[in-house]
Amino acid sequence: MKFIFDLDGTICFSGKPLSERIVQALDTLIEKGHEVIFASARPIRDLLPVLPAHMHHFSMVGGNGAFIAKGGEVISTIHFDAQTSDILLKLIEEFNAAYLIDSHWDYSYSGSDDHPIRRNVDPEQRAKNVSPSELDELVKIVILNSLNGEQLLDQLHKLPVVIYRHGQEDIIDISPKGINKWTGLQQLGVEMQQFIAFGNDANDIEMLRHSAHSVCVGEHTELGELATEKVSNEEEQIVRKILELMSGLRVA
Repeated sequence: MKFIFDLDGTICFSGKPLSERIVQALDTLIEKGHEVIFASARPIRDLLPVLPAHMHHFSMVGGNGAFIAKGGEVISTIHFDAQTSDILLKLIEEFNAAYLIDSHWDYSYSGSDDHPIRRNVDPEQRAKNVSPSELDELVKIVILNSLNGEQLLDQLHKLPVVIYRHGQEDIIDISPKGINKWTGLQQLGVEMQQFIAFGNDANDIEMLRHSAHSVCVGEHTELGELATEKVSNEEEQIVRKILELMSGLRVA
């Protein structure tokens, strides 16, 4: 069986690497013949620092579906078209927005150094922080804060983009139209109803919707109603649920 895990708020917390207990649980899945896939809002560049080195070659979906990695290499990215990119950059300027813009690998960050999201951005300095004009393509944009946030949202909803609002961090996550974690998983050959998914936020909805069994970690109203079951975001409960689901499966 394929086990697919969101990262932040699901199996890793406060931007810290996976704990030893979580790693052991995932290793047990692999030892029993199952496959582990990670599906995160983070670009692949920022997925790697929270994973142990022996998991860097696992299949991954990053940027809520915009980045696909397999065997340690980014094999696919989907970016905004040129017209949409231009409009997004103009809106950022018009609303004086602080942002994180990801390209295939490099990025552009204009937020403060003490913003909670900053510690998760390229902590191992694998890429370059450049101006937006130096990025070859725009794959994902996160608005950290802006003037007239609701007006900005109104303008964004007129564009061919997917928008997620993360309430706890009060940020706006923007991806190309038609992109989500489920579309990314399909690029990896994952089939509907052929996987178990763990998630915690709105960007996990489509992934959980297409799973054979799903687990909502923590409290999220819409995700909790959709998921097969819920667990608290306590590590002990998460590990127990992973091993419980594994024990009920037989590997062909």
